Amino acid sequence: MRITFCHKTANRSGGNKVVAQYADRLARRGHEVTVVTGPEETPSPRRRAREAMQSVLAGRGLPRFVRYPSSMLDELPHVRHLRVPEARPFVDADFPDADVVVATWWETAEWIARLSPRKGKKAYFIQGHESTIDGMPAARVEATLDLSLHPITIAEFLVAHLRDVHGRRDVSLVPNAVDLSRFDAPARGKQPRPTVACLHTGDSRIKGFDVTLAALFELSLHVPDLRVVCFGTQAPTRGSLPSFVEHHCDPPQDEIPRLYASADVFAHGSRVEGFGLPILEAMACRTPVVSTPSGAAPELLRDGRGRMIEAIDPSEMARALEDVLRAPDAEWRALSDRAYAHAHAYTLEDATTRFEAALEQARSA
Repeated sequence: MRITFCHKTANRSGGNKVVAQYADRLARRGHEVTVVTGPEETPSPRRRAREAMQSVLAGRGLPRFVRYPSSMLDELPHVRHLRVPEARPFVDADFPDADVVVATWWETAEWIARLSPRKGKKAYFIQGHESTIDGMPAARVEATLDLSLHPITIAEFLVAHLRDVHGRRDVSLVPNAVDLSRFDAPARGKQPRPTVACLHTGDSRIKGFDVTLAALFELSLHVPDLRVVCFGTQAPTRGSLPSFVEHHCDPPQDEIPRLYASADVFAHGSRVEGFGLPILEAMACRTPVVSTPSGAAPELLRDGRGRMIEAIDPSEMARALEDVLRAPDAEWRALSDRAYAHAHAYTLEDATTRFEAALEQARSA
């Protein structure tokens, strides 16, 4: 097949990573794969001033606006990457002729719906409940789920939303998987010093680092020798992290599995998630997870594969983290093994086969 993915922008977000992985594997299977992306939108003067102040306070100096940030697409020699020169809706001239064209975000769904038939049969890769994200035009986002694009989605809760709210019975479910050649770890016991891992996601409200950090402060009152391994692409503001937090700024990709595996538990405090890929990455590295009930966490952690708290509550998260940290070694190993077994039972090749079948279904519609 000739397959085109449409990204609004290319970066290193989880959603971009998933598309890049499918694009790479589909190309290696002999498909002709193109990804069309645009530049980052120029921030408003107010936003640029805010970001400059945050960057200076964090000790990073003045930030530099990058129109085309680095992304996993830069590392894929078998995938054609076409960049649209302006931040605007994409049109026919931006796309090659293809068999299937895939939207990957609600705005791109609007653009894809307007393309001519020669650009391909139309599919919509729905990676989250985007109308729940702060600042999104909820009614307009939801309207894209009624467009005549074949829906492909990543989690059971999204299938249910499409079915129950939009009456869609044609949904292809393709759960996410992680690269198990990278995200893996040998069996182990608990760390000599109680250790929690977490992602530093800056001041993004939906990613909930404030929830995680509040839980860690509370946890430290009950676990005096607590160690926290924190990592992410953003450097924290100077003085914003307590002394028990060991921060790794934008670590190399091959270092991330080791960071997950250095902990007894991974804390995931998101308020809103499309899926929650870090949960699955941690599980693949044998690290039990405590998570808020966001994204696919209820699906990933059920049947004793982890701990899901019932609300966005730092105190509840702190108690759940303490339970895992204080679990007897045999109990902890059993939890670690269940997490690992689930993550390793479904590979990226399995997911690619399901995604390929969904594209064939879109093409034949």
